[in-house]
This record gives sequence, structure tokens and C-alpha cells, in this order.
Amino acid sequence: MNALSLSHLALSHFRSHKQIALDLDARPVAIYGPNGVGKTNLIEAVSLFSPGRGLRRASAQDLTRQPEAIGWKVSGILETIKGAREIGFSSENGVPRQVRIDEKPVPQTALGEIARILWLVPSMDRLWIEGPEGRRKFLDRLCLNFFPKHAQLSLDYEKAMRERNRLLKEQIRDAHWYQGLERQMAQTGAEIHNNRQRVLERLERSQDKAATQFPYAQLELTLTEGEMPQTAQDLRSAFEESRFRDMAAGRSLIGPHRADLYGVFAAKGVAAAECSTGEQKALLISLILACARALSEDIGSAPLLLLDEVAAHLDATRRAALYDEICALGAQAWMTGTGPELFAELGERAQYLEVCESRVSLSK
Repeated sequence: MNALSLSHLALSHFRSHKQIALDLDARPVAIYGPNGVGKTNLIEAVSLFSPGRGLRRASAQDLTRQPEAIGWKVSGILETIKGAREIGFSSENGVPRQVRIDEKPVPQTALGEIARILWLVPSMDRLWIEGPEGRRKFLDRLCLNFFPKHAQLSLDYEKAMRERNRLLKEQIRDAHWYQGLERQMAQTGAEIHNNRQRVLERLERSQDKAATQFPYAQLELTLTEGEMPQTAQDLRSAFEESRFRDMAAGRSLIGPHRADLYGVFAAKGVAAAECSTGEQKALLISLILACARALSEDIGSAPLLLLDEVAAHLDATRRAALYDEICALGAQAWMTGTGPELFAELGERAQYLEVCESRVSLSK
């Protein structure tokens, strides 16, 4: 099985790291060291190879090493099924993040055509019990890996919606001001909804076929109220019909931005929000693995996996099961933990990064 992997990663004045250069093979990367030494900063750097603002959604300014604040650089060689690509990022003198692929400037959305990256970080542990926005972002991140244009669709939809909301707040009643914006929202919104539904169906099939120790997650896309119109024309009509109600609220009350992801622990028939903390974590791991399996089948390449502190919440049996599934996929999974004992079940199947205050040491 082919898989995406980073064969080289270099950081300069990024977060807590002044200078790092790593040459890697395609095996999983086990990163260990005390709390606060910059383990998560390393996988955050890797997350930048995917469209968006990375796993912490940090601004370019927040990524620069303090107190120097002279700007930062991240670069790497990404091995793909079509060959190696040199990718670089930088932000200096207050300029927003710049992206280059093979030394040519490109928009961030171009990364979606090259890199497939999935991540699971501790802040996502509350995904099932907090607001729907986080669940939408989680699902859209999965969609992006199957449909690289999903990121641009989301940007276009949000831009048009912001302008429509401005008109609503200003109590503009002339229909001509809304028609073009609602056409744009309907076209992109219908595609966004269709992509989400297709990914949920794909995850269901991937879970159905899997031999795994992680629980089956039944998923359903719901709306805050009513049902999502299925076509662009239906959605456009819904925007028009809802216009005066939206004007009273000062915002758009219908559309894919009102969707929510409802999950159920299938074996118990219990809503994910009502499961124990450990069960909720296991459901998330199951979905990440299901998505990785589906991508491997659909595009012929396992994605990069970024799993921050994932091993600390698993017993030895389930930890070994996770590592076995990652290795079976052939995925280069970047995993963090406080000590090497958390990765003992990996043995020689992984390469190891020890991180301390003054250095990063790679052993293979």
C-alpha cells in the first residue's frame, strides 16, 4: 500500500523550536518527551501541509518563536504516489503565511490536491458534547481529503453568506441585492451538503468492512430545524422564502452552516454525547481510521495521520490494536506521548523522536 509521507521536515523559529531538520522514512513517527517541550508544535508544523490554519487554527503571528518574533519557516519534502513534492511555508515581517510548491507561490487551497492529512488532538475530546460548529469543522476536514475543492466551496459560501448577513442586518428589502448572493450560496451550499453526505456514506461502508477493535459509529447529518434542501434550486428557493425571517434574526437561518453531525455508539445504541469519555475517544479514533482506510482504497494512498497524546487514553490492548491498524495501512502516523513506553507495542515498526528543552533526537 502506498502512503503519503514526509521524507524531510525543517523548521526555523517555529513556535518553541529555533532550528530543526529531520530526515525520515515512511514508518510511523513516535514523538516523546516531557510536557511543554514542543511535541505538539512538531505535528502542528506537519498539519500546515493541509489547507487551512493547521490543527490549532493559529494565526501566522502566533506561530513565530518568541521573544525573537522575526518570522518563521516550515518546509518539507512530501512523498506522494506521483513523486516527491517540495513544499514550503513562511511568514516574515508581519506578512500572512506564504505557501510554495516546488518553489512556486500557490494559494493554500492547492495543498488539497497533494496532501491528505487527518488529525486527532485532545481539544477534540469534547467534540460530541460541545456545539455543532466543531462537529461541522470535523466533518468538513474529512470531506476535504476526499474532495480537495471542498475548502474553496466553503470559503465561497461563507463569503457570500457574510455579505447576505450584512444586508439582513441593515434591513435591506430590495430583492435584487440578494439574488446574486443567494445564487452563489445555493450552488456552493448544495455541493457542500452533497460532499458531506457522500463522506458519511463512505465512512459507513469503510466501517462495515473493517475488522477492528474500535467501535462502530453511526453518523447522521441533521439541521437545527427542518431538512436541508437537496438541490441548488431548492436551496435558493429556501433562502428567498426565509429572507424576512432571516431579516428579523439578522442572520441566515437555513443552509449547510446550520448542519450538525449526530453520532451513535452502534453496539450500545447510545448517543455519542451520552457515552463515557473513553467511549467518545474510541469513536473518534474509529472514524479517523475508517476515513484513512477509505482514502487508501479510493485514491491509492494512505493519508498522513497526526495523533496528539492519543496513546495516553488507551489501555495496552487497544493501544496495540491502534498501532497494528496504522501499520497495516502503511500510514506515516505522527504520534506524541510523554514516554517511550507508550509506543512499546510498535517496536521496530516506528522511528522515534525524543524531544527535550534543548534538542530533538531522531532514532531509527
